[in-house]
Amino acid sequence: MAGSLLIAGFFVFGCLLGWACPLPSWVVRPEASLYALYVLMFLVGLSLGSDKRLKETLRQIRPRLLLVPLATWTGTLSFCALAAVLLKKWSVWECMAVGSGFAYYSLSSVLVTQMKEASSGLVVAAELGTIALVANILRELFTLTGAPFMYRVFGKLAPICAGGATTMDTTLPVITQVCGKEMVFVSIFHAVLVDFSVPFLVSFFCSL
Repeated sequence: MAGSLLIAGFFVFGCLLGWACPLPSWVVRPEASLYALYVLMFLVGLSLGSDKRLKETLRQIRPRLLLVPLATWTGTLSFCALAAVLLKKWSVWECMAVGSGFAYYSLSSVLVTQMKEASSGLVVAAELGTIALVANILRELFTLTGAPFMYRVFGKLAPICAGGATTMDTTLPVITQVCGKEMVFVSIFHAVLVDFSVPFLVSFFCSL
């Protein structure tokens, strides 16, 4: 939870700094966020590729384990599509692009902003990117605080699906504590696939 609050704090600090202080032109140019996105994508790939648990995870894959990330994808995107009925300002595809972050707030918010800028303009893109950031931070926080309730009401796979891409790092300790150590492998396997899908799904829905 501390990590999520720290990220949110940096975001708020950036907003206040941008509002209160004149910034150099090179900071606010669209290319700056694009280069930051390239670096972020490189670090994501580096993190996945260097994770020693990845090889062990791949060795233990069973076909039925694919049902867990499939449930996360299906449930998240279905409810995002339903949310578009209530949120008249945003289309179904834009709501699904926000949900496709699966709690990976840092990557999804940058991707949404970058992808939507060309088609919708900087103001709309920044607004949707902010929504993606806040929505995915809240998803992680709800998983961290609500895992015991989810486990009691919906079963041991519920906290894993709720955690999205975070179930191999920030939410893994609470999932292990609530659901048991036998769910560690499922949690890591789920996160690897969901994590890998984020840039593809966000980019896809932003392009529609």
